Amino acid sequence: MHIKFYLLPVFILSLGAITVQAQDLRELRVKPDSTISNNVDGDALTIKNINVPIPKLDLQVNYWKHWTKVGINFNQAQFSENWSLGGLNSYAIGGILWHKSEFNRNNFNFTSEIDMKYGKVKNEGQLAKPNNDRIFWDNKLSYKLAKSWAVYLALTYETQFDNAFLYGKDVNGDEIITGLKSSFMAPGYFTESFGLEYKPDQTFSLRFGTGTARQTLILDDRLKPRNARDYYEKYGRYPNPDDVTKGTGEIFGVKEGRTFKNELAFQLTADLNRNLSKNLNLKARYNLFADYEDINDPAHRLDATLTAKITSLINVGLGGTVLYDSALDGKVQWNQMLSMGLLLNLPK
Repeated sequence: MHIKFYLLPVFILSLGAITVQAQDLRELRVKPDSTISNNVDGDALTIKNINVPIPKLDLQVNYWKHWTKVGINFNQAQFSENWSLGGLNSYAIGGILWHKSEFNRNNFNFTSEIDMKYGKVKNEGQLAKPNNDRIFWDNKLSYKLAKSWAVYLALTYETQFDNAFLYGKDVNGDEIITGLKSSFMAPGYFTESFGLEYKPDQTFSLRFGTGTARQTLILDDRLKPRNARDYYEKYGRYPNPDDVTKGTGEIFGVKEGRTFKNELAFQLTADLNRNLSKNLNLKARYNLFADYEDINDPAHRLDATLTAKITSLINVGLGGTVLYDSALDGKVQWNQMLSMGLLLNLPK
């Protein structure tokens, strides 16, 4: 390669310019403004504590939880006067009030639940009758022994609001009242129970009440069981005209001349309150009561309600009760209701 000698000075000048620029850049570098003291005996650094004011928060732990349901149901059927395919004008209205309070702290739990239902049905040509009537109040104090087991004490109260009558016909065929079957606190039940509770989750519990006492009260004088003489003095007639020595016999298991009965028993109680889906809830309670004096003839009661939520307020409910108690009747009793109405849940 032949390099022109007259270009050599140009290369030399360019290299010198680059060297000068590099020199200038090095001179532009600035060292940090720092000095290292050689005095090792100087004053030590002092750290001053600063107290930061913290606002006082009035925080309290609430160990209580509350749930409430208030509902009203209405059913109605109406037919024209010339309707020939069968049917009866009728209407029914009912209301429910349910409340549950629960206290939890450490291993202690207290639960109070009240369930009140009342409804009436009126069919054309008949008297209005209660078709759903119950007052139920259950209180339970428990102490947890293990994850799913606890020892408990419980007190339960149960009765009804209204009178339940017997009905018949007068000479004109109109319906009339012929007698009284039950009323408020006739009967009324108080049940005290002690035992073990199995509770695997918040939706199900099972109580084994090995030490249970139940008191049956009849506080309505019209339903008080009387012997033949007392009945005659009260009403001027005998309860059984064919045998004037016979009184009323036991009523609700209470003997003649008394208004109170006490029983010692074993009790088994199962509670279920579970959401089967987002808008479908099943609530059921089964109770077995076996008197130790007649343990082969226990009383059974099953209450179950299936509620389907249509909107936040409108619901459809299917409920019923199956009952066997030889003190009330020697046969199985049951009722069933299908209703649609308004139901308010608190908290929502």
